[in-house]
Amino acid sequence: MSTVNTTLDVSAPKRERKIAARIWSQAFASIEFKIGMVVFIILLLLAIFYPWLSGIDPLKMDIRGKLAPPLFIGEGWTWANPLGTDQLGRDMLSRSLVGLRYSLLIGVSTTILMVCVGAMIGLFAGYFGGKVDTVLMRLTDAQLSIPMIILAITILGVSRPTIPSIIIVLGLAGWPVYARIMRSTVMSERKKEYVRGAQVLGATDWRIMFTLILPLVLPPIAFVAVLDIARMMIFESVLGFLGLGVQPPTPTFGNIIADGRKYLINAWWIATMPGIFLVLTLTSINLMGASLERARNAIYGGA
Repeated sequence: MSTVNTTLDVSAPKRERKIAARIWSQAFASIEFKIGMVVFIILLLLAIFYPWLSGIDPLKMDIRGKLAPPLFIGEGWTWANPLGTDQLGRDMLSRSLVGLRYSLLIGVSTTILMVCVGAMIGLFAGYFGGKVDTVLMRLTDAQLSIPMIILAITILGVSRPTIPSIIIVLGLAGWPVYARIMRSTVMSERKKEYVRGAQVLGATDWRIMFTLILPLVLPPIAFVAVLDIARMMIFESVLGFLGLGVQPPTPTFGNIIADGRKYLINAWWIATMPGIFLVLTLTSINLMGASLERARNAIYGGA
């Protein structure tokens, strides 16, 4: 009995790891994935190390050096501020990179929370069915009826937005999609022979769900979740632009662009520079996510 159970515990995750490795290998072979990964790594390293290595405080104000243009504009620029300064003389490069740091933190953390909550609810609903499925899916339908951004604005508008609160609000607003996907996948998996065999051998429901089914269905969802990182970064920027994101003086893409819209005529770089970093980051993530999704569809479609 113990030998058979050990085989059941190991075979499914091992098979899924091989499929995941094939997906990564096929995606990495594409030029789009390589370009996206290189751009993303460069931006990530800049966001982590540049403000620290340069010694430039993104919050330090220098009124005498305010509205200095980027170095490629012409007169008035300095090497100390290669992308110019804002209306308070703060360095735009450091502020944009710190904003990228917070945007990535919120985007990645929110996506992880969405996947965890949605996967658990979908797993229970799909496996147990019946009343459990009915209750959980009605809760999911109710959540889906409220647009994510509207729910986030409503909740954050009556409280002081902080990084943890933004992550929790966006994460709890976006889980229903993953719950729906997980439920439908688990419902098809629970009818297969390996699940019936485990039940005959006396495996508990918890053991079947978390050692057999979950390792099989979670990796495909995780590949798709890469694209949601970019979507959460956009939501974070929108909230910051509306004044409902991370509050000043902490620099984020949203609040920097919101401040810069007042100076679009004579200091357009204040709003443009963080926008360029945001576009580059989203493009790199989308390139990698799209490559992974194409590889996943090709492998699972041909399986």
